[in-house]
Amino acid sequence: MSQPVHPVYILWATPRSTSTAFEWMMRMRGDMACFHEPFGQAWYQGDDARAPRLDANSPRKPGLNFAGVVDRLQSAALKHPVFSKDMPQFTDHLWSDEFLVRFEHSFLIRDPAKVLASLHRSWLKADNVEGFTRNEIGFDEQRRLFDLLHSKSNQPPVVIDSDDLLDDPHAMVEQYCAAIGVPFIAGALSWEPGSRSEVLWYDGDDSIWHESLKNSNGLKAQPRKTIEVEELPRKLQALYDEFLPHYQHLHRFRLRPKAINSESSN
Repeated sequence: MSQPVHPVYILWATPRSTSTAFEWMMRMRGDMACFHEPFGQAWYQGDDARAPRLDANSPRKPGLNFAGVVDRLQSAALKHPVFSKDMPQFTDHLWSDEFLVRFEHSFLIRDPAKVLASLHRSWLKADNVEGFTRNEIGFDEQRRLFDLLHSKSNQPPVVIDSDDLLDDPHAMVEQYCAAIGVPFIAGALSWEPGSRSEVLWYDGDDSIWHESLKNSNGLKAQPRKTIEVEELPRKLQALYDEFLPHYQHLHRFRLRPKAINSESSN
């Protein structure tokens, strides 16, 4: 394959972290070829799928594999800059130097209490209280990938926090664009409500995972939510205790909201 002439930007997120809304904003720019969790689709549905809950009835997509995903991303980059949102647990078996150097990496993080509470609510809607398994969440892998990239370049990858993003989407997206080296396009933060077929490979048109995005009209400021960890099921409380240090580690490196930047400079 010819060497790509445009960068491939990958945003590494955890589930329920505002990541698909962020991806949709990047789609609204109109200047990038965008992909929705292509490594995730291979992890769940590919010929070399690795998801922990696979069984004989799990949806599969013959011909899909991890190597093919890399080829698709690089082929798209021959014509346009590429943006892809994905999750690090889908690729931890691929983290060779040859793999990592192909991409421009950034991270979207979220308080694990909010991630776990949202996952729990969504699985209750799906009448599946057990729902996800630990290694479908990805806080461990997100930190490992961040640290690996940091150690290789001596520069921390770009990190943005969901709470900061929802406090002031305009300012934080502007900072993110500057940090990864692309123009800021304010109009991309607004869109019309409607079907989001581009992000529905996991569970189709009746998706419980993207209801908010389907009904939204943009990446808008929202009041911060507080989650009482002790009100979560015990299993999730234990996961919270495990995941919190990983989140806090990346949080130290996040792009700072303007108010915090101003305070630190005084």
